[in-house]
Parts: sequence; C-alpha cells; structure tokens
Amino acid sequence: MEFTPALQPATLIKRYKRFLADVVTPDGLALTLHCPNTGAMTGCATPGDTVWYSTSASTTRKYPHTWELTQTQNGDTICVNTLRANTVVKEAIGKGLINQLTGYKEILSEVKYGSERSRIDFMLQAQDRVNCYIEVKSVTLAEQNNGFFPDAVTTRGQKHLRELMSVARGGERAVLLFAVLHSAIENVAAARHIDSQYAQLLHEAAQHGVEVMAWKALLNPTEIRLISPLPVCL
Repeated sequence: MEFTPALQPATLIKRYKRFLADVVTPDGLALTLHCPNTGAMTGCATPGDTVWYSTSASTTRKYPHTWELTQTQNGDTICVNTLRANTVVKEAIGKGLINQLTGYKEILSEVKYGSERSRIDFMLQAQDRVNCYIEVKSVTLAEQNNGFFPDAVTTRGQKHLRELMSVARGGERAVLLFAVLHSAIENVAAARHIDSQYAQLLHEAAQHGVEVMAWKALLNPTEIRLISPLPVCL
C-alpha cells in the first residue's frame, strides 16, 4: 500500500490515554495525533523517536492526524497502526505474492465463524478446494532481532487460536499469518514470557494442522508492503 501523500515527520513527546500522542513538527508546531494501537507498544513509543503521521481530509475528525510509523533512535522502523497489517496482507494475497495462498478466486473479509462468535480476517474461496481461513497478527515487539507476539496478554488472541484449531479439525485450511512490521525482526516466536497460555495454544494449534507463517514488511514514509517470509520458531 502507498501513502498518498507521503507521511510527515515529527518528534514524539509522549503517548497517553492509549489513543493519543503529542508530537512536535520540524518547524516547531505542537500536534496531538490519534494513536490507532491499544497495545503496550513496547519499544515503539520512546520520547524523542521520530513519528511519521498521515493527515485525514475529513473535517469532522477531532484529531485529523494519525500516527503511522515510528523511527527509533536506533534507526529501526516500526508500523504502529495495527490496521495496516490486514491491508498489506490482503494486497499481497491479491497479487499472488504468498505462494501458499495462491489459486483462490475470492478474498472475503470479516466473515463470522466459530463457536466463540469470532470474525476471521480473511476467507479465501475457490470451487476446486476447501475454504482457507486466515487470521492476521501484527508483530512489532522486538528483542534484539527476535520478534515476539503478543506484547501483552491477549484473551482475544487465545480465542482465535482455538477457533483456528476447530477449523483445521473440520477439514478446512486454517492459517495464522504474522505480519512483521518492525525492520529489525528476523524471526518470530510466541512471547511465552508475556502470555504463556497463548504460547501453549500456538504450539497445540501447529500440531493440530493450523499453518503458521510470518512475512516481513518493507516500511517507509511512502509505502508498506510484504517482501519476504521469515522463520517461525514454534
């Protein structure tokens, strides 16, 4: 996906109330940005980092500017807008970039499914094969070059793994796709030190036929796109 116009830079002062962040632009203008990320954002929101933000043309938004990327003081680039993960994954599937997910005719979004009343991010359909259910998770927690998910305990993520296992047991394809939105990350693993239950469920899911994959994104102020698969450590 392309940012049109390109994102604008600012320096992060602080993030607060989960949804807000104060920044100052290169010409000294103070702004309050909308932060579309309710997670812990560990390592993604250090005061003094460079923030890259978009601006909405809507005249009704209280906060027209949205925090999209962080460039850390170490030079790493991170996408903090969790909504972008689904956008770039759908784009990559549509272009046939992900070999394991080619050959389908339709890509449906937010389809209701499962006994726990979930919505799958994407369902791929074709007449000559079973449906493919895809749950997308954004990975931004990095410890050195290692990526971890989640960055906080996630009962919702645990539910999604149970639902995917049920899909696989029913004979359809179930895929957990980690969209790696941090330039330093070179592999992905469950964050057992943060959510041991999620880690255990991920291990069980892989054993019960859920396909687990990770793809790294190119991140810059003009575009985000998936570029290469990464190993997943189960």
